[in-house]
Amino acid sequence: MTNQTINLTPSLYQYLLDTSVRETEIARNLRLETSTLPLGHMQTSPDEANFLGFLIKLMQAKRVIEIGTFTGYGTLHMAMALPEHGKIITCDIDKDHTNIAKRYWQQAGIMDKIDLKLAPAEETLKTLLHDNQQNSFDFAFIDANKARYVDYYESCLQLVRPGGCIAIDNVLWYGDVINDSAQDNRTKAIRLVNLKLSQDARVDISMLAIGDGLFLVMKR
Repeated sequence: MTNQTINLTPSLYQYLLDTSVRETEIARNLRLETSTLPLGHMQTSPDEANFLGFLIKLMQAKRVIEIGTFTGYGTLHMAMALPEHGKIITCDIDKDHTNIAKRYWQQAGIMDKIDLKLAPAEETLKTLLHDNQQNSFDFAFIDANKARYVDYYESCLQLVRPGGCIAIDNVLWYGDVINDSAQDNRTKAIRLVNLKLSQDARVDISMLAIGDGLFLVMKR
């Protein structure tokens, strides 16, 4: 045991990937294509995507909602982890990036598990709540507009069942959450959601130093 999370050097991180991440050829090709895009840095890391799929299998989740699709690498991992009749609703507003996603989802044979909503996520969440979908999802993953994180969280908390999980990405924000000179709106929004979660008696919590920080929330 150790009293602090180990610092991962590039070589040690590569060892972690080599020994623990099971990535299909289709997923790897999607990750590599995404890495060539101007916004390629926004892609979920391989170890985090693998972990999300692991969580879904562990929970035996059947219904998932994802806020922020991008090119669908994380979506691909989560959909592959779902059972045959499982479903993931994924929300984004960018047609170009999600067209890349759909190409790889088709190759993987998982299109029937994915319901892509090309609309502002807050509209999709509002519609789900209006349609009485409260307490009907097993898992939610939030990785989109940082300024809306608190709103996304509150909606997902209604949609996820008791015992279900919400995963919130980028909560360490490249270290800027502890940088007093970083006072931009996105950084302040992430600090706000982190503080809110730390004090929210409706949930049990655990923050992980994976990727850019992942906050796990289990609804009581």
